[in-house]
Amino acid sequence: MDLQLTDHIVLVVGGTGLIGAAVAEVARAEGATVVTAARGEGADLRLDGADDASVERGIARVLEQHGRIDGLVIAAAPPAQTLDPARASDPAQVAQAVDDKAMTFLRIANAVNPHMREAGSGRIVGLSGQNALMTGNITGAVRNAALIIAAESLADELAGTGVNVNVVNPGPVTASATGDVAPGKPGESTPQQVADLVVMLLSPRLAVSSESIASGHRFRGAVAL
Repeated sequence: MDLQLTDHIVLVVGGTGLIGAAVAEVARAEGATVVTAARGEGADLRLDGADDASVERGIARVLEQHGRIDGLVIAAAPPAQTLDPARASDPAQVAQAVDDKAMTFLRIANAVNPHMREAGSGRIVGLSGQNALMTGNITGAVRNAALIIAAESLADELAGTGVNVNVVNPGPVTASATGDVAPGKPGESTPQQVADLVVMLLSPRLAVSSESIASGHRFRGAVAL
């Protein structure tokens, strides 16, 4: 299926990370012009999602160079391994993690969506995680759940504008993902599998919006109502 992404401008924030880099590669293979952004070295532009001014400068630069942003992928957040498990229920760590992940998503999406609304089309995809479905790590669960809630609320706000917002929720991401799914655990995905799902959601052919979609088997042992 042709995803009709040829010549689309796709901004991938967190584009030097494991998933972001895979998304950039897949989107380019589909014909998109991809701009990667990150806080550190190696991306096409510097963008710190925790800093409003940095976000505004980064978005302005993309628009100046390319004239529009058709697709936005936000995969920028500190890895789960950097969260201190001994402080999982520490309000300070939880609040910082929510800002680093969910509020980063919202800052960047809010900076881009007026331009998409004016164009009458656009696709925004956030990367959360299946920790949102699990107890046992308050920090991990809350930061991911907050992103999902923010994205679904933004999707409702943008309903009817031509701008769709969705979230992809990977379980563990590893180059050697297996099909095994233990009870009380999510299934694994490779970076390529996550990227394929994300890029599909960037397609103007899809009318999907306000969805939170698992990559890898959705958390085994719970019913979603």
